[in-house]
Amino acid sequence: MKPSEDHGAYRKILLASISAMVAETTTFPIDLTKTRLQLHGESVSVGSVRPTNGFLVASEIVRQQGPLGLYKGLSPAILRHLFYTPIRIVGYEHLRSSLKTEVQLVASPADLVKVRMQADGRMVSQGLQPRYSGCFDALNKIVRSEGIGGLWKGVFPNVQRAFLVNMGELACYDQAKHFVIKNRISEDNIYAHTLASIMSGLSATALSCPADVVKTRMMNQSRSKQGKIMYNNSYDCLVKTVKVEGLRALWKGFMPTWARLGPWQFVFWVSYEKFRQIAGFSSF
Repeated sequence: MKPSEDHGAYRKILLASISAMVAETTTFPIDLTKTRLQLHGESVSVGSVRPTNGFLVASEIVRQQGPLGLYKGLSPAILRHLFYTPIRIVGYEHLRSSLKTEVQLVASPADLVKVRMQADGRMVSQGLQPRYSGCFDALNKIVRSEGIGGLWKGVFPNVQRAFLVNMGELACYDQAKHFVIKNRISEDNIYAHTLASIMSGLSATALSCPADVVKTRMMNQSRSKQGKIMYNNSYDCLVKTVKVEGLRALWKGFMPTWARLGPWQFVFWVSYEKFRQIAGFSSF
């Protein structure tokens, strides 16, 4: 890579980081609601799962913890995207093909902390003390109680989810935007970006939701005082979830996930495309 190209790549990474932080902050309450829905019914016997929905979950969070409760775990979520999103976006642009999984391996500990902190709200609602007071407290306690390897708990379903999300998100956005422009449905502007982001959000959600449910549950589990864990591995988690809660449980949080991915994609892509234009880069 030439020095000028290298400098350009760094600038694109910076622009992608800023766009990802804007998108993550805007849509984080929906992500929190989705995580709580995915954990709903866990550890409950067959036939005892009470029905709920995203609106009820979000209302309960605001009632018990106030509006700021919807942003529990935002800092590790932003930290994750500082590593994950810029590299996959800029990498995809260069390769225009499937991304390598090493990027998700680096970002997985931040995702683990985000899931744990989001799940802590359930403990507060049950009158229990939260496990972690903040991002760094969570990292410290996880390493002390579970070892360094504990930071990568759930990494395999996380990698699987990342592959499916990237396949549905980046490839679909790329193809949908070019389809819209090529067929003169719209010029390369905010309308084309909106249509493409809606399609990519839907396809990414449909493909990745089962892996996302397994990832969330694997990351949230910790050993009991007796040294036991709920799931031995991703497959065990998948089987137990379906056995106790039914096949539909694998798509728990589908609507909040799509409701988040759609706006997230819209905010990210519109911001990123605009920042690229201001910086003098061509359209993605």
